[in-house]
Amino acid sequence: MNSLSSRLLISVSVLLLLFFGATIAVLDRAFTEAGEQARRDILDGQLVGLLAAAEPDDSGELVMPDRLREPRFERIGSGLYAELRDLQGEVLWRSRSALGLEVPGGTVPELGNHLFGRESFEDGTPLLTLSLAVEWELDDGASKSYVFKVAESLDGFNAQIAGFRRQLFGWFAAVAFTMLLAFSMLLRGLLKPLRQIETEITEIEEGDRASLSSKFPTELTGVARNMNLLIDSERARSDRYRYTLDNLAHSLKTPLAAMRALLNDRQEEGFGDRFDEQIERMDEIVRYQLRKPAASVADNLVLAPVPVEKEVARLIDGLRKVYHDKHPEFEVRIEKGMQFRGDTGDFLEVAGNLLDNACKWCERKVRISAVPSVGARAVASGMVLTVADDGPGIPQDAADALLQRGMRLDESTPGHGIGLAVVKEIARSYGGRLSIKRSELGGAEITVSIPPVATAKSDQAP
Repeated sequence: MNSLSSRLLISVSVLLLLFFGATIAVLDRAFTEAGEQARRDILDGQLVGLLAAAEPDDSGELVMPDRLREPRFERIGSGLYAELRDLQGEVLWRSRSALGLEVPGGTVPELGNHLFGRESFEDGTPLLTLSLAVEWELDDGASKSYVFKVAESLDGFNAQIAGFRRQLFGWFAAVAFTMLLAFSMLLRGLLKPLRQIETEITEIEEGDRASLSSKFPTELTGVARNMNLLIDSERARSDRYRYTLDNLAHSLKTPLAAMRALLNDRQEEGFGDRFDEQIERMDEIVRYQLRKPAASVADNLVLAPVPVEKEVARLIDGLRKVYHDKHPEFEVRIEKGMQFRGDTGDFLEVAGNLLDNACKWCERKVRISAVPSVGARAVASGMVLTVADDGPGIPQDAADALLQRGMRLDESTPGHGIGLAVVKEIARSYGGRLSIKRSELGGAEITVSIPPVATAKSDQAP
């Protein structure tokens, strides 16, 4: 029952069973009622024939002719029977077909009324009967009451009903089987795109494909697009993890070289303090570089809306404590209700790196603004995040170098240059770009533009 096709087939089978079962019941009831009505009409016609054939004799008693027009009344055991009784129930005449049989008297109807009934012989043979009580006026003006009764065996009718039911079940079973077979073939074609997605995901896992193709029905286009976004995001995370380890090795080269040089002078005074200082520096570098990839691995993969104003407020509150000696003044310009559609850790890393750099190099003022990108939609909105400061700024000829992985302007400051490179990589993973220019405050102004998810592939920065 883990198969979607099996579930759909079983569901359709149950619906067909219920629908066809109700249809069979309705048709069976309609056929039975129509058959019974036809039998009643036939009995009514036979009764009229008996009334027409009856004649009084010379003694004033009502008698029936020796032979009737209906041949079944003359054939023994034909299944059609007739009799004439008086109101006291005494049999005055009985058809030859009822020879050796006792037709049940049943209920006597009121004068002038027809009475249909279901009765049976002593051996259990079911009968459909019709009785009519009449008052017969004789030639001398006197009148007598009689009861005419005709009965027909229901064995043949029940056999017809049973045959009709067998045919009905047979035809509906064949129709249901044909419909299920056709539905199964149709379902196989309709679910082909899902099997294609499964195949392409397997190819991605084996490294034979980079992303899902775009040739899917409209209902699956969003699934494929979001899956590609997730794959690209995870691929970018993996790259960031690898790049961080590369940067870790690169960052450790300087303290390692210093330690190697100290070992040559280990007999000098103060060697232990200087050696411990380098070890502490290495420890800080390791903790700084490994913090980001570890957090990325732990994050949830679902891209949930991130409340920008709330997260920025948390970042600013933390930075006020870190740079309490500077007392930076923050100017926040964030559109109310602004949300970033992406990973929370990615947003915190982008905004945190930019704000940290701005606080580190500012004189006094730091400005941050966030607005939706042009053409953004609420279901997957983009973002334009800008951070500016009043510090010395970044030389134009050094801006491009700072965005290159491993390029730093100040080797003594851990992470300087790496943060901007990481911000650029995160922006690119969302199809965005990073730009650097001189701000109105006099320092650097860094802008990260992330387009809506729907246009992220086409707008991806080179």
